[in-house]
Amino acid sequence: MMQWLKDLLTGAPQQLSLVEEGVRPVSVSREGKVSVRTDPGETLAKQLALVIDLNVCVGCHACVTSCKQWNTSGSAGPLADEKPYGADPTGTFFNRVQTYEAGAYPLTETIHFPKSCLHCEDPPCVPVCPTGASYKRKEDGIVLVDYDKCIGCKYCAWACPYGARELDEERQVMTKCTLCVDRIYDEKLPREDRKPACVKACPTGARIFGDVKDPNSEASIAIRERGGYSLMPEWETRPANQYLPRRVTDVAGGSSKVQPIVEGAR
Repeated sequence: MMQWLKDLLTGAPQQLSLVEEGVRPVSVSREGKVSVRTDPGETLAKQLALVIDLNVCVGCHACVTSCKQWNTSGSAGPLADEKPYGADPTGTFFNRVQTYEAGAYPLTETIHFPKSCLHCEDPPCVPVCPTGASYKRKEDGIVLVDYDKCIGCKYCAWACPYGARELDEERQVMTKCTLCVDRIYDEKLPREDRKPACVKACPTGARIFGDVKDPNSEASIAIRERGGYSLMPEWETRPANQYLPRRVTDVAGGSSKVQPIVEGAR
């Protein structure tokens, strides 16, 4: 990890007792690293996550709008939009799609990169929270925020290397993707609808939801068979969400190659 983040994490031992009861205990290693795992090798038996296929994402933003709609009307909302038609609009989103051009002219390509909370196995946002509002559920690995405890200090946003935390300016609380936890466990919904809103809305099937610890799940099979990879592994957060690499096609030569997109997504 970057030194500033190490300093931030190791300088917060007084916060450790405030982590919510029933959540993975926080520990400090001999090297001074704060972790939400009891032991360095410990992992959860179940980890729900998203697997995103960059090869078929077309940047339509259906995942963004469906996420906004579901969470604003559900238990996570309302997600504020301040001055949406003004000169300096701001909005709260759990999921965003970054679109950019890669390569050099004339060999350029448009890349669509969806990104949200990665529900890390060792999330740095949890141990830095001074009130225990940020926590990781041990039953399914989802990282959540307890709005009743959140004071909007932004420590979690500073600690997250992926920019996945956003401040809801109206309520002054930190927000993030919940994997639609209020939807995936809702027994009133048909079983086929118990998926995150973004997964249901994707017209190309670019988003797969499941338990990445279950070797027989659709998500695990896709990671294993199609070269799934983590975003920015050098941060040692062990992201649960994985990406399936793009397959860049040489139209003139008729060949193709797999190209992981990591550097451009920072």
